[in-house]
Amino acid sequence: MRPFLLSVLVAPCLLAQQQQARPATSISIPFEKYTLNNGLTVVLSEDHTTPTVAVEVIYHVGSKNEVLGHTGFAHMFEHVMFTGSGHVPYGTHDKFTEGVGGSNNGQTYFDWTRYWETDPSNYLETALWLEADRMGFLLDSLDDAKFRAQRDIVKNERRQSYDNQPYGRDRELIGLAMYPNGHPYSWPTIGAMSDLSAAGVEDVKRFFRLYYAPNNATLVVVGDINRARTKAWIAKYFDELPRGKAITRPNVGAASLRGEKRLTFEDRVQVPRLWIQWPTVNMFSADAPALELLGEILAGSRTARITKALVYDKPIAASVSAGQTSAENVGEFRIIVTPRPEHTLTEVETQVDSIVARLKRDGPTAEELKRVKAGQELSFLDDLQSNLGKAFQLAEDQTFRDDPSYTFRVGYAKTQAVTAADIKRVANKYLGSSRVVLSNVPLGKRDLASHADRSTIVTDPLTEKTTEIRP
Repeated sequence: MRPFLLSVLVAPCLLAQQQQARPATSISIPFEKYTLNNGLTVVLSEDHTTPTVAVEVIYHVGSKNEVLGHTGFAHMFEHVMFTGSGHVPYGTHDKFTEGVGGSNNGQTYFDWTRYWETDPSNYLETALWLEADRMGFLLDSLDDAKFRAQRDIVKNERRQSYDNQPYGRDRELIGLAMYPNGHPYSWPTIGAMSDLSAAGVEDVKRFFRLYYAPNNATLVVVGDINRARTKAWIAKYFDELPRGKAITRPNVGAASLRGEKRLTFEDRVQVPRLWIQWPTVNMFSADAPALELLGEILAGSRTARITKALVYDKPIAASVSAGQTSAENVGEFRIIVTPRPEHTLTEVETQVDSIVARLKRDGPTAEELKRVKAGQELSFLDDLQSNLGKAFQLAEDQTFRDDPSYTFRVGYAKTQAVTAADIKRVANKYLGSSRVVLSNVPLGKRDLASHADRSTIVTDPLTEKTTEIRP
């Protein structure tokens, strides 16, 4: 999830409880929130800067809601949702978005699936009709032929992005090593190839009936709108859709590693790569903002500690990245380094550990902290320049905080309150010896792994037989 990093004034209209305005703000994002009788939450934000509008529907369902042996359904449904619905023939969605100068797309994550359109504002009613029809009537047009076609597309996407992509299976292998068997965050959102092959149209229909209901969704409309007219259209198209069943969400905890796991994975790559990952905290933890800033201090820019040391000062690495990912139930902090030729993964790991150890001992400097806070704020401001960027933020905050204004009222203040001592504390608390270290090496070159003598070989790289990496 994106970090929450801006202090703004939110002026909500017609909310059950009014929020206290914050002084000395730099931007105002007014919104109105209300709920239909069927449980659909609606957030409207009026902005007449440009004659455009963004419409997003976010469903509180992702790959986390799947079970072992039936993975990939959430992402598969992202594809199925673009195949037409009861009153919208296949291709019509693109015609009424891309065909009028707009855009549409979808995205699946562990905890949510979202769909959106951006359009000229005079096409708002059409966009609302499109979203309502696939929320209420998708199954009217879904047959086995459509399902099989989309299933094949998803399987090919897995081949392109995971199985046949250099380093494509690293994240999947890390997840299997970090989480217990059957943990809903242990598999990738795309699912296992064997599960995709075994899935049938009735399986995904059951998934849709439970999770793609108004009471499990938030509709956000941002842009050049007339609120009264927009609310009338929303009532017209969404009000009569039936409420779904109550949903029991997975009750899962964070990963708990006992010591270090070292893995070697032989891949069809030319250059080895090192991936180090620690279990951390979910998005609701008070430590999440400090961990996000820690990632930027280590590898956010060319002056970040690992980047500067390994890419520029003593160029032993071609690329580095680091960062915190905070999901609804779990969190992960990772450092990924690709070495330059003639430099080894063992050398890279030794240098990374040394840099992390210094940060844990001394903490960041005042200048580092100031720089990363400014960079994060700039990135967040850039996202908010578009109607779609504002819609994304309002939708995520409503889905997970039950408060579209959370980012603007609370998130920025929490980030700005992070101190050097906080970053030093979380580095010591979470970046310890309990971690997963994965060496991705060329085929037949196991000796290139970092500390190869202490690393477990991951076998059968292009099959689903990866459970041997568990203790």
